[in-house]
This record gives sequence, structure tokens and C-alpha cells, in this order.
Amino acid sequence: MKPAVVSVVGPTAVGKSKLGVEIAKAFDGEVISGDSMQIYKGMDIGTAKVTNEEMEGVPHHMINIKRPDEPFSVAEFQKMVQALIYDISARGKLPVLVGGTGLYIQATLYNFNFSNQPKDTRIVEKLEKDWDTYGPEVMYDRLIEVDPRQAERIHPNNKRRVIRALEVFESTGKVMSDYQEDQAAASPFHPLLIGLEMEREALYERINRRVEEMMENGLLEEVKALYEKGLEEAQSMKAIGYKEFIPYFKGEYPLDEAVELLKRNSRRYAKRQYTYFKNKMDVRWYEVTEKNYVNEFTTILRDLAGMLK
Repeated sequence: MKPAVVSVVGPTAVGKSKLGVEIAKAFDGEVISGDSMQIYKGMDIGTAKVTNEEMEGVPHHMINIKRPDEPFSVAEFQKMVQALIYDISARGKLPVLVGGTGLYIQATLYNFNFSNQPKDTRIVEKLEKDWDTYGPEVMYDRLIEVDPRQAERIHPNNKRRVIRALEVFESTGKVMSDYQEDQAAASPFHPLLIGLEMEREALYERINRRVEEMMENGLLEEVKALYEKGLEEAQSMKAIGYKEFIPYFKGEYPLDEAVELLKRNSRRYAKRQYTYFKNKMDVRWYEVTEKNYVNEFTTILRDLAGMLK
């Protein structure tokens, strides 16, 4: 019998962490963070990391497991989280996977196999040389031409992932989006996906407010401490909430511009999250508002009770 996994997905700032705790409390579960940035120690405010108080005594996993200077991949995440799911289930608890990093959650629940296609070092070296010669924009345009679906999931400046997607195509003739979707057919788990959505303007208002609260809570100081440790080029510092402040530290634009850029990038990220979850996974969606959280969470818990029988 496949282990049941409840996964709470949706855009940033919609209330996923709170729902994850409520589900874990109601069904004797443990929460696994499905956020690709909350793994990093010392990156608490900018990643909206759940606090000890907000955990309400529920065990949380995949938080604070890496230093900010360490790389981390979706394949590594998949391996660790799948092991956690089996462990939590074996102890008679319900795994509750909570987060907004769509590819990481999809790869874990549907067992994408990242090792089947070994790297072709010759092609990788050629692509890296092209990247250095022509720049990220040209290489990203090349990816759009061969695999527009995969390009949607990758930031244009993410050298590692752009080159990997191009390398898979050049070495196999098959685009990575097809390669991944072929693998999604059979899950090793019984996934139950719960999505939270909110009217766009209300969500954007929440995002803007959250950024202002992050600033009040010391986000600038958090990013500055990382920057002063020489982590500017680290993978972790490419995250929304961190990268926007580096030009400010260099005197390239004022602080208020950095904050507005963070708000804009967060809103755009929320839009991309919606698109990913709605197009890629079979999610049961619930619309929340500022006033109906309690009622909607009650409905979700009731529906889950039926699904978990």
C-alpha cells in the first residue's frame, strides 16, 4: 500500500504554513517543508520561515539543514524528502508536505528520475563556453526555442538549470519537459494535493504587507550579514528576498527601490507558482480570503478526513 502524503501548495503569502500545521494537528502528522530556500540556516526572515511558536509543537523537517554557502539540488531534495515520507509513514504519522516550490514538490511526489540521463561533459563544456561568450539572454532564448515549457520553469539567469536543459536536449534529442512528464505517470505515494488560492489583488496586498513586515523584522540586516560574509555569488543569495538588496549595498540604487523590486518580484513569483501548480498537478483548490480562513480550513479538514479513509 502506497503511503498517503498530503501536500499543501499555492502561491507565496497565501497561508500554507498555517494550514500545514492545522492538518498535522488534526491527523497526527509531521510537516515537511517543500520550500527550496528554507533549508538554509540564517535565512529566516526573507524565506518567511515558520517560527517555533507557529509550529505549535508539530515536528517540522527540511528546515535549517544547509549552510548558505552550500549548493542544493532538486535531486537532493527529492531523495531526502522521499526518505522522510517513508520514515514518517512507518511511524504511523501522516506526512504533510508544505511549500511553493513546484518542481521540487512534483519531482518528489512523482519520482522524477534525475540519474537516468548522465551528464555529457563534452556538451556541458561547449554550452558553458557559449554562455560565457554570448551571455544568459542568448542561451535562454535558445532554450525557449527547443523547450518553451521547461523555459517557463527556469529563471533566465539560472546558468546551471538552463545549461542542463539544453544539454539533455542536445545529448538525447528529447526535451527535458517531456522527459519529466513521462516519469510523472506513476507515483510511489498516494498524493493528496490541497491548494490555497486568493483573489489576485487581495493576495498582492498581502505580499506587499508581508515585505513591509519583513523589513520591520530585520530583513535588511539579515541580508547584509550574508553579503558581508562574501556570499554574493552563492546559490542561496539568488533567492527573492535576498538578491534585490545586493545592488543597494553596492550603491546602485536606493533602499526604497530595492523594497519595491522585492514586492514586484514576489508578486510575479506568486503568478508563476499559480501557473505551475494549475498546469502540472492534480490539485484540489480552495479559495481563502482575509475573513474566511477559519471556515475554509474547517472545510479542508473535513474533506481530508473523507479522502484519508
